Amino acid sequence: MPRALTVKRTVVPKSGRAEYMKRLRDRQAYYERAGCKLLVFEEAGLPGAFIEFTEGPNAAVLSAAHERSPEQLLDANRIYQEVELR
Repeated sequence: MPRALTVKRTVVPKSGRAEYMKRLRDRQAYYERAGCKLLVFEEAGLPGAFIEFTEGPNAAVLSAAHERSPEQLLDANRIYQEVELR
């Protein structure tokens, strides 16, 4: 089965950055325990504009992790599957 990925965009005001980073660390630990990865990138020219990628070994594992997550992902059903380029 191909790897699976979900994407979330977030804009965080400067005043909320510390709390957002704490929540990200908590979520990263949760997803690691669920067999997935959480990767977060910040736009270089726009501090506070983040894109979060949650990756799982397949769609079933990723979907189950989202369902059990303490923080619900708004569009958890939009899962992208890896395409093999041959």
